[in-house]
Amino acid sequence: MSISTLSELFLEVAGRDQPECLLWKPDDAYEAISASELARRVRKLHTVLLDLGIGPGDRVGLIADNGPHWPLIDFATLTTGAVLVPVYPTLTPEQAAFILDDCGARMVFVEDSETLAGLFEERDRMPSVERFVSIGAVGEGVPEVETLTDLLTAAAEPEPTDFERRARAVGADDLATLIYTSGTTGRPKGVMLTHGNIVSNVLAALEVIPFDGSFTALVFLPLSHSFERTVDYCYLRKGVAIAYAQSIDTLAENLAEVRPHVFVSVPRVYEKILARVQDGVASSSALKRRLFAWSVSIGKRALPDRLAGEAPRGLLGLQLRLADALVFGKIRARLGGRFEFAISGGAPLPPEVAEFFWGAGVRIFEGYGLSETSPVLTVNRPDSVRLGTVGPAIPVVELRIADDGEILARGPNIMRGYHGLPEETAAAIDDEGWFHTGDIGEFDEAWHLRITGRKKELIVNAYGKNIAPSPIENALKASPYIAHAVVIGDRRKFLSALLVPDFAALATWCGDNGIDVSDWETALDDEKVRNLFGFEVARVNEDLSRFQQVKAWELVPNDFSEAGGELTPTQKVKRRVVHEKYAGLIDGVYDAAERRLAAKGGAP
Repeated sequence: MSISTLSELFLEVAGRDQPECLLWKPDDAYEAISASELARRVRKLHTVLLDLGIGPGDRVGLIADNGPHWPLIDFATLTTGAVLVPVYPTLTPEQAAFILDDCGARMVFVEDSETLAGLFEERDRMPSVERFVSIGAVGEGVPEVETLTDLLTAAAEPEPTDFERRARAVGADDLATLIYTSGTTGRPKGVMLTHGNIVSNVLAALEVIPFDGSFTALVFLPLSHSFERTVDYCYLRKGVAIAYAQSIDTLAENLAEVRPHVFVSVPRVYEKILARVQDGVASSSALKRRLFAWSVSIGKRALPDRLAGEAPRGLLGLQLRLADALVFGKIRARLGGRFEFAISGGAPLPPEVAEFFWGAGVRIFEGYGLSETSPVLTVNRPDSVRLGTVGPAIPVVELRIADDGEILARGPNIMRGYHGLPEETAAAIDDEGWFHTGDIGEFDEAWHLRITGRKKELIVNAYGKNIAPSPIENALKASPYIAHAVVIGDRRKFLSALLVPDFAALATWCGDNGIDVSDWETALDDEKVRNLFGFEVARVNEDLSRFQQVKAWELVPNDFSEAGGELTPTQKVKRRVVHEKYAGLIDGVYDAAERRLAAKGGAP
């Protein structure tokens, strides 16, 4: 059946006999919510919203972690014709208040009591907000507010025909959501996406991504981000059971419990999984280390067959079966034992990470998109995989490369614009409808897109050379001892880098080398540690042109995090914040390098 709105998508779900539509873990075990029960709750909350005066075009805020309340509030809002505005629960009350005021929210659902209390302190900054609703129990210090449970308990369920009539009255051109960008380069902007924008993306993605109705998916990326949210709509369209992870910290436990067939993630999660595997191998016996290295080499040799979905023949086939039985099968078992494939997006997946997982029989299809494009533009798929690329364009999406290398996109998935920012909208979407992504890229001979950098992040050194930092950073992060790398050098004579250690892997290495890690600042100054990281940087420099090489570097004695301000909720590094927060450290790197330069009479 054809659909053109998210409200029609929900009507499909509501009419389906699906005992396990949503899975969540409120206590010690996962519990199922059927499609019919979800539909009953959505219809009741839909009625509540109408009774409270929420209707077409009104903004409804949602500040919550993932859970069954998410599609409940989402679909109840959308079927009234109102607009859902998700806000990352990790934002400060001041940041959340800015978004709620900017969009003109009339009603806000909030899960965390501490966040709710903070919003009440910012109440004067949100004059449009008429009502807060607590998703969970109201904690101490929070003014009396209604709870979602109270609203549902008191609500009457509407006549199915009345509900369906109102849901079908929503049009494809009606605004569905405002998604605020993470603000990595400045003030957050509200991306306006219509029902038609998102549905076109869902239908196009489902033509090339093999989701199956028998699958169970594990969801752990924030639904506040367009990537996971659109993928969840794909799951719902296909009848995939959606299981919510409790948190990213419980991911290993939840993988074992849910045993998912599929999930989507950002590269940082895959990098962490690989780092833990490597850390475990490093602390094992010499025999196990040799067996692991042999298996990885066999996996790399078998890559062409793995990518083609075929089993290698002859001796290589026998060797791969042995590597699968002894090493790779254990890695796949950590994913639950039913794993079919995963999708990576949100940032470039380092080639070394992709090669390892594909060699191990863990299929990760890398894609590309932005919130402004609903979000998917390209994706590798089972019949067309090229590592190091983000795949070809999905159906109905047009792509081209501008003269300056910028990737341009056009199609029914392109946003209406930025809320209240006509000049920024005009700068992003030209007169011919091409959206300027801000990313730099190129096509290979098979029209697979390769991302080579971010236009705003291009470094122009003191000699006028343009340098894309991302490939250098990804190469540095291929080291098991480097969690994050930020390359610096705009208007400088040479490049430098701030390196954030993978502290778990480094702690194991330090233990093997007799280095005390009770004080990381002292440990990072140890000559052996400095030599270790110097070797890792030199390894990367070997494959770079002279002007691209990292000539100086320094270690950051703490991890990057959302709480610290260095990372977005999707684990992207906020370069502007890093440059500001670590300005002293950066200046120290260059001062020391300049002194070495003066002493040597040449390059540092």
